[in-house]
Amino acid sequence: MSSAALAKRLLDEGDLGEGYARKAELTGRHADVTVTGCPALGELDGDAAAGGSLDFPRRAKVSFTYASSTGSEVSEELYSGTAAELSSGVGRIFEAMTSCSSYRVLAGSTAVTVTAHEVPAPRLGDEQWGQLLTFTAGGRSQVVKQTAVRVGMVVAVVSGSPALVDAHVAEAVAKARATT
Repeated sequence: MSSAALAKRLLDEGDLGEGYARKAELTGRHADVTVTGCPALGELDGDAAAGGSLDFPRRAKVSFTYASSTGSEVSEELYSGTAAELSSGVGRIFEAMTSCSSYRVLAGSTAVTVTAHEVPAPRLGDEQWGQLLTFTAGGRSQVVKQTAVRVGMVVAVVSGSPALVDAHVAEAVAKARATT
């Protein structure tokens, strides 16, 4: 499935309900991301290791902020490939990210300590993965939940504030599964 076809299956403001606004996407990849303290992550692409995009060629992404709560965000990414490619790729990344209880990510001149652990993911598709990440920098912490669900030849990854991920993952998977 092409990136354009995937984009048509992304959640939109109408799917999410009142209080959500589309967030402008940052462009470009971060070539200056280094991971220390976790050898399994050192072998991965910097964006994936820092909780960013997965490295599949056919993808689409959208992010939203939730107005009634400061700092609450949710994003969705869709990836397409063969079931074997998706299963292997997503599984490898989630396993690497939760293989070390804590590691450091250096993005430019900013050092971030990341703690990660596996959490149950809802059984919505052929395979599912879940993790809870805590990013700490400058004495402040942010908790991000990531849930990935493979349905056939598409993977939906919903990330953000844990309550928002839980509230919207089923709808994201249903929309990703839809045949249009």
